[in-house]
Amino acid sequence: MSYYSLTSIPDYYGIDALLTEEHKLIRQSVRDWVESFVMPQIDHAAQNHTDIPNLMKELGQIGALGPYIPVEYGGSGLDQISYGLIMQELERGDSAVRSAASVQSSLVMFPINEFGSEEQKRKYLPKLAAGEMIGSFGLTEPNHGSDPGSMETHFKDMEDHYLLNGAKMWITNSPLCDIAVVWAKNEEGKVQGLIVERGMEGFTTPETHNKWSLRASKTGELVFNDVKVPKENLLPGVTGLKGPLSCLNSARYGISWGVIGAAIDCYCTAVQYSKERKQFGKPIGSYQLQQKKLAEFLTEITKAQLLCLQLGNLKNDHKATPAQISMAKRNNVNMAIEIARESRQILGGMGIMGEFPMMRHAANLESVITYEGTHDVHLLITGLDITGINAF
Repeated sequence: MSYYSLTSIPDYYGIDALLTEEHKLIRQSVRDWVESFVMPQIDHAAQNHTDIPNLMKELGQIGALGPYIPVEYGGSGLDQISYGLIMQELERGDSAVRSAASVQSSLVMFPINEFGSEEQKRKYLPKLAAGEMIGSFGLTEPNHGSDPGSMETHFKDMEDHYLLNGAKMWITNSPLCDIAVVWAKNEEGKVQGLIVERGMEGFTTPETHNKWSLRASKTGELVFNDVKVPKENLLPGVTGLKGPLSCLNSARYGISWGVIGAAIDCYCTAVQYSKERKQFGKPIGSYQLQQKKLAEFLTEITKAQLLCLQLGNLKNDHKATPAQISMAKRNNVNMAIEIARESRQILGGMGIMGEFPMMRHAANLESVITYEGTHDVHLLITGLDITGINAF
């Protein structure tokens, strides 16, 4: 259970009035699940560098995997604000939980739904939505992170199949995945997506160990050594970087909402602690420096909530630009990591203990501020949108 009452979760500008009853019901159901399932075991998982058992099937049961995927393919057919609220509640529990749902939803189910054949949609999406099948997304390589266009992973047409070679790294769910949506270059040097299945000869997924961040999440590599991929596993609907980048836009949108949850968890904990902890004969919340921190936390959370709500409206209307999504991802992740760090100081020495979430969130957010486009790259995306000049 959380250290604070859930009724203290901030809505300083009355944003709830702009949500539908369905939005609020979805948020509450995920919030309740996080309290009952994630909170009791997240510290143990993070401290011991283990994932939460049965997480993906649990996420499937609450409808958190591909919630915007059409009902006919196993999704819930929800809107983008619903998706954002789900990500917010999951990341209040832990970034690793949100990452698992985000990868499955935005990086695996999204491209299959958008660019896959009818056969691919019916084969994979229902099982992915239920958490019966776990997916991963292969774009980042050992030598190519912010520059995916220089990827080296490639495949050749062998007439009756494709032959795939290369490697991807920093892959969430890699050691657990049943399938991987892999982006590679064809013989003409154009990027295309392939669905690689566990058990294909030459496909291995070594785990990445000794992480200080996202310790409740399995991370690894995707290695392809002369992997024979059936031709029907090629995503037919897209060629070029538009494919993987559109997936990243969906994931970045979810992250923008998700990190608000991490910030809220830190803020609410800090508020409660500041009222209970006494020094020099009175609660530390009575001191100006502590109130300054808390007031700034609430201000930044409120700004982030408003940013995401309007971005969600734009997404629902298919008007959100990649640059707008970049701005929200960069702003909100930076907001959350600063709140995690500063709220840890309010708790003093207790802030480093597992009973409180600050250090865990701060460590997790060091990954979130880097993946799906680094903090600095998103700044340059905004700069390009302002000036029309590419500074990469």
